[in-house]
Amino acid sequence: MLKTQVRLALVGDYNPNAIAHQAIPIALQLTASHLDIDIQFQWLPTATLTATSVLQGYDAIWVVPGGPYHYDDGAFMAIRYAREQDVPFLGSCAGFQYAIVEYARNVMGWHDAGHAETGHAGRLVITPLSCSLVEKTGTILFQPETLIARAYGNLETHEGYRCNFGVNPECVADLAQHPLMISGHDIAGDVRSIELPGHRFYAATLFQSERAALRGELSPLVVALIQAAR
Repeated sequence: MLKTQVRLALVGDYNPNAIAHQAIPIALQLTASHLDIDIQFQWLPTATLTATSVLQGYDAIWVVPGGPYHYDDGAFMAIRYAREQDVPFLGSCAGFQYAIVEYARNVMGWHDAGHAETGHAGRLVITPLSCSLVEKTGTILFQPETLIARAYGNLETHEGYRCNFGVNPECVADLAQHPLMISGHDIAGDVRSIELPGHRFYAATLFQSERAALRGELSPLVVALIQAAR
């Protein structure tokens, strides 16, 4: 009997030197073995995403680390497509940051929402972190009964980062008034993960859960993404 096949779009600009990009294929191999499933993944450079037709036929979309992207509009289009078409979606690191901006622009009505790494005009919803998280690790606390808590089977984890930008603290109260759920924080209370209730699977994290694969361990979020796509 043929194995179930899942087609996964990896949206981002591949860099063989990026630790997360080294980890992602291993994370997918571990997940495929764990679920006894055939995962066909393809890297889609952001510059190739000029129309949503490029994304049709994929069972899931993962906007991977590596911002700023070569073509921001391509990354934003992929996130919006996944959100509006109920396609299972995962965003990690820059994918998390861009998911926040996309949501602010297209759901909250903040059409001038921006990212401080790519410009300083408009309402910056992503701003520099008070302390760099490049190659740092930290504890994340999850809200009970959330998608991410169920994926981990726990309310706490310890994960690695490679970023200098996160959610602007001044925007958190506004984000909390919308359906987008802030599902995880660090021990200081800063936002570290989001999800979208009612969506088949929509989660994004500032941390890089895929790094678990470099230790030979499953990433709970990658497993949950592929299960949703299946």
